[in-house]
Amino acid sequence: MRWISHPARAADVSPALHARIIAIGGSMIVCAIFVSAILLRGAPAEKHLAVYSVAANYSLPIVQRDSRDYVGLLEILEPLGKVNAKSEGQRWRLHYNNVDGEFQVGKTRARVQGRDADLIAKFFVENNRGLVPVAALPSLLPRFLGGPVTLHEDSGRLFIGSVATHFTASLSGDNPPRLVFHFTAPVNPTIATEPGALRMTFAREPLVAPASPTLTFGNKAIPSAIYSESNGAAVVTVNASIPVIASFSNDGRTVTIAPTSAAAQSANSTPAGTPPTTQQPTPITPSPAPAPLPPARRYFAVVDASHGGNDHGETLTNTLMEKDVVVALARSLRQELESRGIPTLVLRDSDANLSVDQRAIFANAGHAAIYIALHAASNGHGVRVYTAMLPFGSDDRGTFRAWTTAQHSSLPFSQSTAAAVAAELQKRQIPVRVLAAPLRPLNNVTGPAIAVEVAPQGSDPSQLTAPDYQQLVTSAVATAVAATRDQLGAAQ
Repeated sequence: MRWISHPARAADVSPALHARIIAIGGSMIVCAIFVSAILLRGAPAEKHLAVYSVAANYSLPIVQRDSRDYVGLLEILEPLGKVNAKSEGQRWRLHYNNVDGEFQVGKTRARVQGRDADLIAKFFVENNRGLVPVAALPSLLPRFLGGPVTLHEDSGRLFIGSVATHFTASLSGDNPPRLVFHFTAPVNPTIATEPGALRMTFAREPLVAPASPTLTFGNKAIPSAIYSESNGAAVVTVNASIPVIASFSNDGRTVTIAPTSAAAQSANSTPAGTPPTTQQPTPITPSPAPAPLPPARRYFAVVDASHGGNDHGETLTNTLMEKDVVVALARSLRQELESRGIPTLVLRDSDANLSVDQRAIFANAGHAAIYIALHAASNGHGVRVYTAMLPFGSDDRGTFRAWTTAQHSSLPFSQSTAAAVAAELQKRQIPVRVLAAPLRPLNNVTGPAIAVEVAPQGSDPSQLTAPDYQQLVTSAVATAVAATRDQLGAAQ
């Protein structure tokens, strides 16, 4: 219903009463504004969960129950597929695509496709809305979606599948300098400036942190940039000692931070106290060549998530594909390696098509100390670690290496690394086998190279998406690489 206000007619109200009504109404408006200002100033900001997926990017409110963060499960799944839910007494049933889930009020476990799912804390139903703990989403959602889910719990950001947007930043050698950001997907951040800083807030984009959240450039004008996350958004803060502005190019994939016109003129002006010189005709000179970009970061390890794009790899379940599982494993392994001080590049961090030859070319061009290909399988148990099986009859010619046997000189280092990885997995009681196989692109990689194929410990392939199992495996691999770091470095 639309509410309509009908003003009183002048004939119905005396002038004195009309004036009194206006005075009282004005006082009430002032009071209302004052009270609203106090309430707004004291009210805490509402927490949100930002959800990023191939289907849609959206934001949901977070509520507090029993001192924990909760979110509506139906509301998360609605933008992603066909879903419905209904309450039956203390039970709450949900059907998403072809997956059924059953939850019970006050219980910490649920049933999804007939299997138990840990919710970490109690389940609530309010106004037919099923509330689950935010912390349970990384293990619960893959049961419905059939793919990897990554949660940044502290900042309220949820990534479904391979959707992350990455970025690099480089400082030009101009005077004054320009800071250029390159993003792997178009972005449209909110820009805000304040004395000493320019802030880009990414509320809709699935932006993730670089290898180090603090980027330093060794320049007085633009000394650093800092990545942070909070309340469903990512923020990049550029610290600058001069006023700067942001401009967009390359369809939103490039953002350039440059001095304002006044700041640029000031930086290029003649210093005070410089004696005047006789004016001479200004010679026409060619524009200086662009300053070279800072050297690219040198990576010790290259982690390669196999398959991708049209190549789905193995179909692990009706809804779970190998190409998605290995991206989550690659991200986990990068985090484990970086935490041990090992610079790491993930070769495929999105759903991209890469041929085996391209993967080998990228690995060889970077001269990394170790190349690690990741695979997933539904058959067998535990982990299989592979090294190359080289063909016979292909010899190197002079300074050139035969493509099919490029691994030849590094094979002993690959084998010793594979043995170290197996030893670490055994310490964690994970079944492991070390094998040699003609598994490309291992034989095309010039440096040490292994492939790690992860299968579930039990009979349920969905375990491959469990963050605790992924970390158990990737932590073992990272520990082994760190232990053999000196040996691998000598092989570079």
